[in-house]
Amino acid sequence: MYLSRVELEPARRATMRALAAPQKLHGAVESAFPGERRRRLWRLDTLNGKLYLLLLSEDMPDLSALAHQFGPLHAEKPFETRDYAPLLQRIQTGGVWQFRLTANPTKSAAPVAAGARGKVRAHATVEYQCQWLAQRAEKHGFSLDPNAFTVTSSRWLRFYKGAERERPVSLLAVTYEGLLTVTDAALFRRTLTEGIGRGKAYGLGLLTVMHRG
Repeated sequence: MYLSRVELEPARRATMRALAAPQKLHGAVESAFPGERRRRLWRLDTLNGKLYLLLLSEDMPDLSALAHQFGPLHAEKPFETRDYAPLLQRIQTGGVWQFRLTANPTKSAAPVAAGARGKVRAHATVEYQCQWLAQRAEKHGFSLDPNAFTVTSSRWLRFYKGAERERPVSLLAVTYEGLLTVTDAALFRRTLTEGIGRGKAYGLGLLTVMHRG
């Protein structure tokens, strides 16, 4: 596995359009790999006042085209890629890690008719957004102290899918940060590589961790 980071330039017109339509960034991510399209985890992060795209992939990506299209024009190091295996090998049951996750916390509303599926709706309050993550922690190999994590930001992603832009999509992107404790190392490694929740094609679901120093 590889974890990559590409600096983006928000003032560029192409980047503005891509930030407003996440499927454009999804397409750019997939174009960084040869062969058939596969879903890969990615996320937008702001670090030290700069905007980055983080990408987790099984194969080494070629990010030169993505950086050329959306990055600063004269960046000395427009992107970097690191082997993710050393971090995965450090995961042990009982370990405490700082984490960041941008996810789409949702609930299924009651169906309006018998046999119908309930409509999926976003959790709109911080209380229920935190509850959503806490309820999913165990099956993803970690535990959360309610006082040790929080929602740091949220924003709606609204765009259209399809060749004729006929399918509207609305996703609430919620960013969580805090501390977690690993309860099942093998399961947690799988969570790090497979993500959490819906909307993975649009920059949601990628959980990253940093060992608590």
